[in-house]
Amino acid sequence: MTPDGAALGARLRDRDLSAAPAALNLLESTAPADREQSAALMREVSPAALGAEAPGHLVGLTGPPGAGKSSLLSALLQVWRGTAHVAADQRRTVAVLAVDPSSRRSGGSLLGDRARIDFDPADRGVLIRSTAAGERLGGLARATRAAAHALAAAFDLVVIETVGVGQAETEVADVADTVAVVVQPGSGDVLQFLKAGIMEIPDVLVVTKADLGQIATSTRRDLSAALRSLGSAATPVLTVSSLSPPTGVLELAAALEEHRVGVDIAARRLRSRRAAALSEFAAEHGEGGLRALGGRVAAERALAEQDPGLEVPALVATLERGLG
Repeated sequence: MTPDGAALGARLRDRDLSAAPAALNLLESTAPADREQSAALMREVSPAALGAEAPGHLVGLTGPPGAGKSSLLSALLQVWRGTAHVAADQRRTVAVLAVDPSSRRSGGSLLGDRARIDFDPADRGVLIRSTAAGERLGGLARATRAAAHALAAAFDLVVIETVGVGQAETEVADVADTVAVVVQPGSGDVLQFLKAGIMEIPDVLVVTKADLGQIATSTRRDLSAALRSLGSAATPVLTVSSLSPPTGVLELAAALEEHRVGVDIAARRLRSRRAAALSEFAAEHGEGGLRALGGRVAAERALAEQDPGLEVPALVATLERGLG
């Protein structure tokens, strides 16, 4: 039986966390009937239905393999979910979308990020979902953007941990409200990041394994210098250690929240929705479809004329109606 997308969306809108697994299953399905229900789900959690942007904070966590993203996320979960001295009503609910790389030969994925993240499986305030990136090279799975925005209606924080492919991983900046790029000390990634343009996407830069001492300090200094050369000296560069007891993690959580407070979330998400709609339309109809609309600029102009509260499926449908 095809799930009722509108009902699932309404439950998320009411912050019913138990609806999240079924909603994710639906959004990840490629069956035609499920795609229709996915659109219905997204309508229920759209800004138009909510009366504002979804309240959850979308955090992108990206960086090269082995940088310690999963260990860092484990430590952040402890901060967000609170400790013994934090009242239960002050704990923040967290959903994690961990995107794992797929084999180019088999198309399969180990979906191992969930196993690497340390959390209490009995904690109903945490949801961790591993998905395969498939053939996409931007660090995200096909349904990641929709899943993140749907979950933001129900959870306080939605973290997108990308596959760790390094230079191709800038797509997360088009989805998240706040992007943290994670680097390990002495890895030589700074020069590669400059070449790939990754240094232009972080809102916060994180050097892991601060317990290594001088090498972590040197990496932080190199990153700060690189940011200054790009005119981004205001981007914070933090050093953290996920070893017990962790250090610098409270400061990182505070920096992520500070960025959220200071950024225009509504404008950022509106740009994200319109860019995603244009991308999905082009993927489905190709350059011929764009030419039929009068070109990319005309398509962008048509999207700009739509209700800013519409979600991506509705925006794509608007473009498709322009095909006649």
